[in-house]
Amino acid sequence: MKKSRFTDSQILSVLKQAENGVPVPELCREHGMSSATFYKWRTKYGGMDASMMTRLKELEEENRRLKKMYAEERLKADILKEAIEKKLVKPSRRREMAQRAVNEKAISIRLACWIFSISETCYRYQTKLGHQNAEIADWLIRLTDRRKNWGFGLCFLYLRNVKGFSWNHKRVYRIYRELELNLRIKPRRRLVREKPQPLAVPDAINVSWSMDFMHDQLSDGRNYRLLNVIDDFNREGLCIEVDLSLPAERVIRTLDQIIEWRGKPCSIRCDNGPEYISGKLGAWAAKHDIKLNFIQPGNPQQNAYIERYNRTVRYDWLAQHLFESIAAVQDYATQWLWHYNNERPNMGLGGITPKQKLAIVA
Repeated sequence: MKKSRFTDSQILSVLKQAENGVPVPELCREHGMSSATFYKWRTKYGGMDASMMTRLKELEEENRRLKKMYAEERLKADILKEAIEKKLVKPSRRREMAQRAVNEKAISIRLACWIFSISETCYRYQTKLGHQNAEIADWLIRLTDRRKNWGFGLCFLYLRNVKGFSWNHKRVYRIYRELELNLRIKPRRRLVREKPQPLAVPDAINVSWSMDFMHDQLSDGRNYRLLNVIDDFNREGLCIEVDLSLPAERVIRTLDQIIEWRGKPCSIRCDNGPEYISGKLGAWAAKHDIKLNFIQPGNPQQNAYIERYNRTVRYDWLAQHLFESIAAVQDYATQWLWHYNNERPNMGLGGITPKQKLAIVA
């Protein structure tokens, strides 16, 4: 409200002079005001003394303040009514709503911050790492597109341990959730069993190997087999041999090929399949001074390292592709084996790859 340049006493003095007979034009010239101002004063303050005039101005000021308060409360209610249907949990979301209210409702920043319960520092905060968030999102999308069965744990360990990024797991998980990349995990009913004895962990490479067979079908319906061999120390996949038939002679040939570049193991753990209990494999093991450790029949948990590896092979690629030939299966298995050893974090090793485990102890 515009403040008058005349004081209360001056206004009352002018009105009193007019009552004593001084002409209005003369008063206006003397005090430098218009006749309209004089008549407005007389309409508003005529017959008042100084105390009554002061009280009137106090009431007018209080009325103006109350009107302003009412208008602010009404505006707050309108803004909150619009925002009540939206979630305002995150500070970033509340900041967005406050900025929108300032721009559209033309309210002050202080009032907008009070309505949405944020500080003015939060209101003025500018994201400094937005480009990194875009980079994280790009990595996550590419990873989950190539590795459709990877959850957040494997994605984060790959970025941290394999690629060397230092992003915090909470930040990566927030972006992972915003992209809606979560895998739906169907709960399974588990039978209550006695806890098996933990397997001994070798303290060096070539102390103990494990091997086992897997089965699948080609697109034409023919069955084929996979021979998997791993080193129990760092869970490194040593070989995936694929063919329609893998007799004992083929198992021996595969083991000889591994020994040529890896070295000879002290022992090999396997089940009681016909290829493993054959006299040919026993003679070969005795010739090379290698001990064959057979698990008890019906107790695959005694060969848990290779069983867990078989699950990874099945879940990662074998159950996701239908191959037309043995050569196609062998080619894909060779490529995946390199990825498994060099890029895929292993939970059993603390989130590092088999090659990183080997480099640590080297």
